[in-house]
Amino acid sequence: MDPATGDWQDAAMGTIDDYLGTLAESDRAVIAHVYAVAGEGIETEQGTSYAMPALLYRGKALLAVMRTKKHLGLYPFSGRVPLVVADELDSLADVGVEREKGTIRFQPEHPLPDDVIRRIVAARIAEIEDPGLRRSRP
Repeated sequence: MDPATGDWQDAAMGTIDDYLGTLAESDRAVIAHVYAVAGEGIETEQGTSYAMPALLYRGKALLAVMRTKKHLGLYPFSGRVPLVVADELDSLADVGVEREKGTIRFQPEHPLPDDVIRRIVAARIAEIEDPGLRRSRP
């Protein structure tokens, strides 16, 4: 997202937008919101990573959000990022939020809070800017 205009800058034309168009409205609204919060104030573009529509930062996969059969999954393309926000995620376990290496699962009726999304994005951006962080434990 271009921070000056709020418009998407497409690396792969319409990748996220095309995916959102395939979803039920309830899922589409939640997933679109995650992408919107993730792109706030930083220059991002749409692309793909691991065959998933993804938000890219400096040409690197920042995150993807996908509907699966039983939940929505947020994929930060990092095993470390869920550990960085583990306390916040674990405090949401009572509403169905789960985490594993490289995956954060949640239900559309209990979306991730904006502040948690921002922490996930900040942790992933830190890794993109300093790849050495990927080898360290939070």
